[in-house]
Amino acid sequence: MIMKVLQFPLARITIGFLAGILVAHYFKPSVFFVFLPLFVAFCAFVIVYFVSKRNAVNPIYFGLATYFLAFGIGASNQIIHTDSFQSNNYIHEKSIFDEPHLLSVTVREKLRSSSFNDRYVVLVNQIDDSEKTGRVLLNIRKDSLNHSFEIGTHLQIQGSLYENTPAKNPNQFDYGKYLENKQIYAQVYVDASEIKIGSIIEKDVWYYTSKLRAKIIRNLEKSNFHKAELHVAVALILGQQQDISPEIIKDYQYAGAVHILSVSGLHIGFVLFFVTFLLKPFPNTRRGSFIKLIIILVSLSTFGLIAGLAPSVLRSVTMFSFVAIGMYLRRSTNIFHTLLVSMLLILLFQPSFLFDVGFQLSYLALFFILWLQPLLSGLWSPKNKIVNYFWEILTVSFAAQIGAFPLSIYYFHQFPGLFFVTNLVIIPFLSVIMGLGVLVMVLAAFDFVPVFFAKPLEWSIYILNKIINSIASLEQFIIRDIPFNWQLLLSLYLLIVATIVWFKKPSFNRLVLALIGVIIFQMTYFQTHWTIQSQKELVVFNSKKSTLIAERNGDNITLYANDSLLKTALKNKTLTSYSMGNFSSLKIKKRLQNLIYFNGNKILIMDSLGVYPNVHPDIVVVTQSPKINFERFLQVAKPKAVVVDASNFWTIQKLWRASCLKEKIPFHATGEKGFYRLD
Repeated sequence: MIMKVLQFPLARITIGFLAGILVAHYFKPSVFFVFLPLFVAFCAFVIVYFVSKRNAVNPIYFGLATYFLAFGIGASNQIIHTDSFQSNNYIHEKSIFDEPHLLSVTVREKLRSSSFNDRYVVLVNQIDDSEKTGRVLLNIRKDSLNHSFEIGTHLQIQGSLYENTPAKNPNQFDYGKYLENKQIYAQVYVDASEIKIGSIIEKDVWYYTSKLRAKIIRNLEKSNFHKAELHVAVALILGQQQDISPEIIKDYQYAGAVHILSVSGLHIGFVLFFVTFLLKPFPNTRRGSFIKLIIILVSLSTFGLIAGLAPSVLRSVTMFSFVAIGMYLRRSTNIFHTLLVSMLLILLFQPSFLFDVGFQLSYLALFFILWLQPLLSGLWSPKNKIVNYFWEILTVSFAAQIGAFPLSIYYFHQFPGLFFVTNLVIIPFLSVIMGLGVLVMVLAAFDFVPVFFAKPLEWSIYILNKIINSIASLEQFIIRDIPFNWQLLLSLYLLIVATIVWFKKPSFNRLVLALIGVIIFQMTYFQTHWTIQSQKELVVFNSKKSTLIAERNGDNITLYANDSLLKTALKNKTLTSYSMGNFSSLKIKKRLQNLIYFNGNKILIMDSLGVYPNVHPDIVVVTQSPKINFERFLQVAKPKAVVVDASNFWTIQKLWRASCLKEKIPFHATGEKGFYRLD
């Protein structure tokens, strides 16, 4: 089946297009080196096309010209849709991060609040007196008042922009990179008193969909819909997760059901089924079918807008729109081709979605459902309809999980062992919830919430949450902290695909391919293990208000910290991420001492007491803000480098930096530059 799909011209064009996006994203070439090859590719394509019509050229050259053009379009499309390449984007202003500015912005999206801030994505209109563009993450410090801004509201903010910074500790989630992939290059932190609300509200499609969502939620609240269940209902039906409690999200993650809180193919399929059912009275004439098609496409598009046009929503709405068109044309739509067309169209308008984890997982899961599920389903054919229904659910769950498993481990490093139990229980239950939910949301949009529909929906969600909580409480079935890198990711996918190809149509050549996949995966694992074993390093982490130092010899870690940190070392997220990223484990725990010897280097640890032995260290690690004459200490000790961790006061670090600069000694502050590594 894979070979048949790859023979479809659009499949190969899509591969070239994706390659262009990836090259432009990771190598960031200049505009000249993108559009010049695109122009050359276009000219070559036109020439080869007209020459090939006279049968004077080998068809392979036309194919190569087409793929080269697709690659150029992908690369140029990524450049065009990347805000940092726009000349008027605020990122190009040299002094933008040096001092406070007056920002004129428009609220575009409300995000989940953090512990200390309410968060919004805002569009920049003007900075001081200059017109600028771009996206900024606005953080408003929480206070006793509730500050909530409508989408489209114009704000004036007096504050400083802070550029995204890379992760401050090794193998840590890079939030700065995550924001950059969403075209957000800076954040601003302000109090509510520093914001002036403008009188103008930009009434675009985002404004009206936000107003409609707010109206639906307000009407449901008036009907005494319990808040916890309401927030889950809004996530299930409208794709808005901002208000769900962290505890509920954690339960869904541990139960392997977090995907149902994001609107995806499952939800859009329910909407298509629901609308098609309502349109049954329409005649199946040519005109009647056309009217039904238009209503279905408008319904799907409207639902996608209301759900916020997340990558998974866009993918599902686009794909099911093509399915609806295929139904109207009465053609047997090849679902793989539909999948490719939906991907190509989405990435034409939003190439950054390719780097969205949800987008990647949803496409992989759906591809494996379409490709692998028929094979799993054919292993057994129950005669009982009820048993067959649950068998279909089970095979769909396993197919999706097999497809998404390597990528899930790569990103999240954990695996919910009871995912199949969760899906067996909740999928039938979800059918009832989605049917009731869509109906209740539609009625709520028209200010009508009948109790005989709203209450069953509320009770259903309450029961669903209880079931999810019960499954999530069995934490012994959750496998956490699984080390995995991109080499293992690629080799595991190669092994999975080769094995499935062999199972689908067993032959000697396919068996050889599957065995080669096994060998490559094993070689990748042993190569990773050998590389880790040959490494030695000492790391000073950026740990707020505390000192954390790790010495790693191969896959063994020795931790240096104070007594309180040593007791909770196995739960320390910074250390856990480091050990997982390096396929290592904590073997020895030691209290911080004044001297550490590593790889021929003498390392002095100076704490709050400011007492140090009369030695000449190679490296000095300063902790807990010692009160000493730092300049005199440097003249006596003469270290080769000074490292200051995040347990020191920020104000005193500036004085130490100046002293090191005067003595021409390298200075490394972990709060500014991130962790310090010595190997």
